Amino acid sequence: MPVPLAPYPTPPVPFTPPATGAQSQLVCSGCRNLLVYPVGATSVCCAVCNAVTAVPPPAGTEMAQLVCGGCHTLLMYIRGATSVQCSCCHTINLAMEANQVAHVNCGNCRMLLMYQYGARSVKCAVCNFVTSIGASASTIEQKFNS
Repeated sequence: MPVPLAPYPTPPVPFTPPATGAQSQLVCSGCRNLLVYPVGATSVCCAVCNAVTAVPPPAGTEMAQLVCGGCHTLLMYIRGATSVQCSCCHTINLAMEANQVAHVNCGNCRMLLMYQYGARSVKCAVCNFVTSIGASASTIEQKFNS
């Protein structure tokens, strides 16, 4: 004897991610598999084909880009972030804005010098002394004759 069917099948319950550890989904740009990633990620590296797929940013979000120091993958991140973790090699990259500056005293005349983040050295305009950034003074400073 056949089993009677319900006249109207119940619709599937939509997936609602939990509040903590929320996840989202997108389609891999390489192999077209469905990728699940944590909310807030800017790119996802596929475990099957290793293609990196950019996560579309929320509407109205200003984005910036940098090249990963570990694997040289182009990363996209929300402007203003201080660090970006690569989804392929998991390297944490510092995200410095082009207009961010820092200060150091000249190793010779002690004049306060301003330089752009990422610079390895800065030359004093007063005495022409070159001060390296982030190393000991005895090994990094040298006279620059010009």
